[in-house]
Amino acid sequence: MNLAIRTFLIASIFAQCSHAQTSGSATPAGPETSAAAPAAVPEPAADGYTVFNATPEQEEALRAQIRLMHPDVLPLRVFFVPHWRYLAAARDFHLHVPTGYGSMMFTHLPSRTTFIDSDRYMGTDWLGHWMAHELGHLASNSTKEGDAEKLAREYRKRLKESLLAKSH
Repeated sequence: MNLAIRTFLIASIFAQCSHAQTSGSATPAGPETSAAAPAAVPEPAADGYTVFNATPEQEEALRAQIRLMHPDVLPLRVFFVPHWRYLAAARDFHLHVPTGYGSMMFTHLPSRTTFIDSDRYMGTDWLGHWMAHELGHLASNSTKEGDAEKLAREYRKRLKESLLAKSH
């Protein structure tokens, strides 16, 4: 039973990645019913990754910060998810959080998917700081926090320098 629940949660998270379109209605659209316009499926932007469930401000900030950091490897997908779904994804992907660390976002390396706990979102500065860490995991292709932090320091430095240059 527990495996079935986990499988359902993973499927519901990744169902948003599929390229199928729905009418946004629970009733089938046939000749006897008026069909609603198909819901748009998010497409990867020119920068090559798709952001799901973010507010327009969150998505704009995320894309701008990643552009300024110039990471070696980009995520394929970034999901902003509610806390309960974040916990389910972390459990399903067997996320190991080292002692003394908190987890408000994580990256699943094989799928290059980053999950962000939207209930714990603390603004654009917070987003840039921790996204640099997740980009460090991707660039190092390592789950080790030390490897990610080495690269994250460089990404944060690039971000800070770009923001300082823009303000002057």
